[in-house]
Amino acid sequence: MTGTAPVPFTADDYKARMDRAARQAADAGLAGLLVAPGPDLVWLTGYAPPAVTERLTLLVLAAGREPVLVVPTLEAPDAEKAPGAPALALRDWTDGKDPYALTAALLDHKGRFGVSDNAWALHLLGLQQALPGTSYVSLTEALPMLRAVKDAAELERLAAAGAAADAAFEEIRNVRFSGRRESEVAADLAALLRRFGHSQVDFTIVASGPNGANPHHEAGDRRIERGDMVVLDFGGLKDGYGSDTSRTVHVGEPTDEERRVHDLVREAQEAGFRAVRPGAACQDVDRAARAVIDGAGYGEYFIHRTGHGIGVTTHEPPYMIEGEERPLVPGMCFSVEPGVYLPGRFGVRIEDIVTVTEDGGRRLNGTERGMVIVD
Repeated sequence: MTGTAPVPFTADDYKARMDRAARQAADAGLAGLLVAPGPDLVWLTGYAPPAVTERLTLLVLAAGREPVLVVPTLEAPDAEKAPGAPALALRDWTDGKDPYALTAALLDHKGRFGVSDNAWALHLLGLQQALPGTSYVSLTEALPMLRAVKDAAELERLAAAGAAADAAFEEIRNVRFSGRRESEVAADLAALLRRFGHSQVDFTIVASGPNGANPHHEAGDRRIERGDMVVLDFGGLKDGYGSDTSRTVHVGEPTDEERRVHDLVREAQEAGFRAVRPGAACQDVDRAARAVIDGAGYGEYFIHRTGHGIGVTTHEPPYMIEGEERPLVPGMCFSVEPGVYLPGRFGVRIEDIVTVTEDGGRRLNGTERGMVIVD
């Protein structure tokens, strides 16, 4: 089950993204944007270099100017095939030439530029030397919402990724847990994500018993036992867009306390979801979920933010956290994932991806959020 492949993004789609990014940069007082290989470059142009090396590849965007992609000559044929290539100009450079001088000629010699977060220090220092009158700021700091609001085609991909992750959960809940290592169940989860259409698996957390009290536990050699609570958190990329979901299952019958804590987290997750609506602040989602857990006396055991954005990466702005007053707008997508973590005992986390609609929110995950009993 992989589903129907989505309609590809067109050169016009990528041109619209580049134009929007350049306008937002100008509105933020930036002279332009410099985008190195990584998620931002893929989102803006559809181009992912065959290998990220020390050779400079850089997209140069500025309002009122044609977008330019600086690439090594030996990679120019691949860049020319990128779906966004018709909407930009290519400038290639050969080994032995100075790519920073080539790039500098495309930029104002003074001004502040936004730089994608994963640009190499080697390249940024080279540009600073070529253009000593310039300064730089990270793209996430300068334009945190650049990719946050998804269009209909992006929402379709995110929904399909969520459905694929749901299908993986429906399968994994039927496998045997007791007596198996966490790493074995994690391998099953990864295989299921791929079977249901994921091209990239980013994480498969299987945290059993006391390991569940570590939100980012990496699946290890611990054998899962009857009586264990098991946190499952898994996701990756399908057709270029992310999935990320968490469910907490129990091996055999739970104790009254385990069931009570699970019900509490489910209630908190529901409260966070119901706080999603246009105009609400990101922090309102966190506050709503946290209030439920605080009110039950478990506040000190909820040790992370309530959510993070998702798109071409599984973690990106916006963040559902106290102090983030940015308003929610239709098309934003993010997780709602409260948890309770009792050191040395067990943990519970329940997570859905949610998109903001015109009148509220819509879940992109639909599997059972109540207690699931596994063997």
